[in-house]
Amino acid sequence: MLVIIGITVGFVGTLIGAGGGFLLVPILLLIYPKTKPEVITGISLGVVFLNASSGSIAYAKMKRIDYRAGIVFALATLPGAIIGAFLTSYIPRDAFDLLLGGLLIVVSLFLLVRPTYSRSKRIGMRMVHRLLTDNKGQVYEYSFHLWTGIVISFVVGFLSSLLGIGGGIIHVPALTALLNFPIHLATATSHFILAVMALAGTVVHIFQGTLKASDWLTIIYIGIGVTVGAQFGAYYSHHVRPRWIVRALAVALLLVGLRLVFF
Repeated sequence: MLVIIGITVGFVGTLIGAGGGFLLVPILLLIYPKTKPEVITGISLGVVFLNASSGSIAYAKMKRIDYRAGIVFALATLPGAIIGAFLTSYIPRDAFDLLLGGLLIVVSLFLLVRPTYSRSKRIGMRMVHRLLTDNKGQVYEYSFHLWTGIVISFVVGFLSSLLGIGGGIIHVPALTALLNFPIHLATATSHFILAVMALAGTVVHIFQGTLKASDWLTIIYIGIGVTVGAQFGAYYSHHVRPRWIVRALAVALLLVGLRLVFF
């Protein structure tokens, strides 16, 4: 069952660049109703790391990762990820469910209200300009404000590590809506960032002694599934229209958020 869950999480998470944590955490909350939030987030971050690493390898072959921006943003997530992982143990289970559900609902409504993103060529002294070509010959040209991305990445690192959701559900919309990234580059670059961020959060949980032997077995079983599912998600990502990627993400987040808050 855990392997099947992993395949599903890996496929969907990689397809939309969200790492899969936004699906995995609610599933784990349902499977383990008495488990502490820090254990749930620790398991999820470990799986997100495996999923994001597998997906990043696939996206790297497609040449869709903006490494220069990805490295900077990944480093910016680290302080927030470390702080978030430490604070998780202080959140009661009921409050954790409400906090996660509320965040998912807010993000989903944002995506539904603005399902597509019209990009424009931004010009300015402080803008960073990019020109990338993927392995299919598709040329991507865009500009963004680097420090805006750094601040966003810190917040994403904190929330994703605090809740164990990976952060892609926030990072992908931010990269497209606020930083002008094309959707396919946003999903790929987000995955690269998630791999670094999730590793940092997992290391914190290891040092805290949060994860036991049984928890590592759960990570391994789900990890086997996500590693396979991530490859399929990356492959099919360029066969799906960007509009439907965003809408699918929004609907999934809304359903999960409502389930956590009201049921």
